[in-house]
Amino acid sequence: MAQRILKAELMTTSRKAKPLTTPIDVWNLTTFDEELLALLQAHAEVLRNYELTNRENYEDQQATDGWVPLKDNPFASDRMHILEQIIMPVMAQRTIRAWHYTRLTDAEVELLKANGIYMSDLAGIRRRLDAQVAAGTIKAEIADAIYEKSPFYAQANARSGKFWMVSHPFDIKDGGVELLLQHWGGEGVYFWLEDKAHIELVQGIGRPRIIEVAVPLSVTTSAYMAAKAVVATYVASLGAKPEWSAFDLYATSALGADAVLDVHTEGDPNFSAMARGYPAEFVNRD
Repeated sequence: MAQRILKAELMTTSRKAKPLTTPIDVWNLTTFDEELLALLQAHAEVLRNYELTNRENYEDQQATDGWVPLKDNPFASDRMHILEQIIMPVMAQRTIRAWHYTRLTDAEVELLKANGIYMSDLAGIRRRLDAQVAAGTIKAEIADAIYEKSPFYAQANARSGKFWMVSHPFDIKDGGVELLLQHWGGEGVYFWLEDKAHIELVQGIGRPRIIEVAVPLSVTTSAYMAAKAVVATYVASLGAKPEWSAFDLYATSALGADAVLDVHTEGDPNFSAMARGYPAEFVNRD
């Protein structure tokens, strides 16, 4: 253990300080800034012991005939304090790289790169449908029919004002992102469609894309989940085996064009290699 901690400390001392706006990959220790690493190292013993004890308790439970409750973890209270009171406030000041899976036209990609990211709402869906009518892709009456089927009508409070992402890259064949890549317009368009012709229509618009986003955690509700993720990454470097730490998150306010780090399109090498060689540092432990 001492050797592993020393290795992490050497990584820190050789690292140049990064501005807080430089995106962190919550799954990549080498992207963590000096302050964050120092805090993690200061609490390394508790964080590692919690994970080792948790794993031991789980394995003991699985080895028992019949069901028995998990044993209490004596490090749980201290770990929670570290997460909530020490790491989470620090993460709330940071920017992370996140991933948005979607289907966009070339024109929409150009607008995204020029103007940045806007939050989803019913008016935005109307504008996108109208743009497809103007482009001759959709007939006006069909656009109206698709618009009337949007789940935003019944779920406006839950869906509006958000731009959803995930903290880790996912393989394009992953069931969690396949439908997003297959249907133009996102869930706000395709989710409640029943007419087969309309479904096939939105499946034919645009091309599958993956957007890399630099998202300040201050415009999300996910600082705690980000804290859990960086702790998991850190304790894994110390030999522990924490649970998979990927999480969904959403921005609650518009992000400028500089937040769009890259857009990967079907046919591009990095699109096909997503989570399977790109990013090069990513290892899928799920």
